Amino acid sequence: MNRPPVALLLLLLAPAAPAAEPLAKKLEAVMDAAEFKRSHWGVLFADAKTGEVIYERDADKLFTLASVSKVFSTAAALGEFGTSFRFETPVFARGLVTPKGVLLGDLILRASGDPTFGSRNTNDEDRLAFADVDHSYANGGNAALTDTDPLYAFDVLAAQIKKAGISEVTGEVLVDDRLFARTRSTGTGPEFLTPMVVNDNVIDVVVTPAGRAGERARVTHRPESSVITIDAEVSTAEPGTPPVVMLNQTGSGQYTVRGSVPAKGRPIVRGLPVDDPTALGRSLFVEALRRAGVKVAAAVARAGNAPLPAPPEYLLLPPVAVFHSAPIAELFKVTLKTSNNLYGTALPCLMAAKYGKTTQEEGLRVQQRQLKGSGLDLESVSLTSGTGGNGADLATPRATVQLLQVLRRRDDWETVRGWFPTLGVDGTLAKTVDRESPAAGKVFAKTGTYVWADTLNGRPLLKSKSLAGMVVTESGRELLFAVFVNDVPLGPNLSIDKVGRVLARLCEIVHADRPER
Repeated sequence: MNRPPVALLLLLLAPAAPAAEPLAKKLEAVMDAAEFKRSHWGVLFADAKTGEVIYERDADKLFTLASVSKVFSTAAALGEFGTSFRFETPVFARGLVTPKGVLLGDLILRASGDPTFGSRNTNDEDRLAFADVDHSYANGGNAALTDTDPLYAFDVLAAQIKKAGISEVTGEVLVDDRLFARTRSTGTGPEFLTPMVVNDNVIDVVVTPAGRAGERARVTHRPESSVITIDAEVSTAEPGTPPVVMLNQTGSGQYTVRGSVPAKGRPIVRGLPVDDPTALGRSLFVEALRRAGVKVAAAVARAGNAPLPAPPEYLLLPPVAVFHSAPIAELFKVTLKTSNNLYGTALPCLMAAKYGKTTQEEGLRVQQRQLKGSGLDLESVSLTSGTGGNGADLATPRATVQLLQVLRRRDDWETVRGWFPTLGVDGTLAKTVDRESPAAGKVFAKTGTYVWADTLNGRPLLKSKSLAGMVVTESGRELLFAVFVNDVPLGPNLSIDKVGRVLARLCEIVHADRPER
């Protein structure tokens, strides 16, 4: 990571000059609205080139930053891996291969921790696909699926094994998932991360209404496998009826789908959890081998008792296939564009694994060294996860803008900036403003949302709504910013989306302002 001059960071820590009164009044009129009278704002807008503070409010106090913490994790992982690193997931043969292509032994897929593992691959091997509303958030919104194949990596490996001359495997098919420990993923999406990831550890369920009310809706799922069973009974209701789709897990790989969807409506996407990604990955690999014409004696549904090799033993085993991921820059992009919590959890784990460690906590120590080396004021940051889903994930607006300044000083800043959601265009900011907004396409920023339950009052408490990145003003001036609002009681007249639009409104005001330079 390129290191900024210390003087520049000190400039960001200096007290702000008095803000231009008209701009301050416009911003504060929004933040001091009645719905925020019990809430706390932390704001900083600063010139990207000089560090001059344009406006600030409680910029040196700690705020719950929610998924803006993914910028910290991504920045640290960028420093550790660069942008061109590719995951390599190998398969090893343990045993003798006869002249007729029979492996008298086992195949072992050694999971590399690749969080996408082929599930987002496109026709361009250097690009990963994403939808603005990611499928990991399908149960809470209008998610869409990418036009990709979650079985792609398994099929690539199976084809390579067949090409290597193996036509039959008499032993077991194993998956080695020991790269790092099973780790809880905070926030929306899959609950756990393991080094073996299958379709982001989600089974996508697509419910398509029939043409007329009363008819049975069509329910499909991906990935498809003989070890996944879905019992679906979903009807088609009258047009305009709100969809109701209820999911339930009844056993390992066994699920029910119930409800109704409106006729003439669009297909509804929902997600089911993968409870054991390693076991499912193994089953999918066995099925891929058979599709490729490799005869496999091992059962699809259950692995035998064959032991995994000790790590040094891999040096003695011949690799017979390897899957190469897209460059890690694409992982960073999808992480920030879609706010993927599984990927945010993966980043500290991958940094730990680079040094032979196995836990997220050890990865956060690596992250701390990276961020400290960049000159960041770590006294103003507290992180316990890679996603922002923990109550101890905090930062000041000033420290967040410092981090953005560190990123902006990189030679590849234009690429890095492209990883952030673009206001009114894509990712989690695609629908926050209309495309006709003057600020659409001029704000590149990471979003964050963290909600708690106010059980006493039977309402949600928006613990944090956050936005941090760059805004380009009408005059072409580039400003780095961090905006946090904490502790917002929600209700019938104030939703998460509305608060998100309020944060975007602050950016619109700053975009239109023409402060003297």
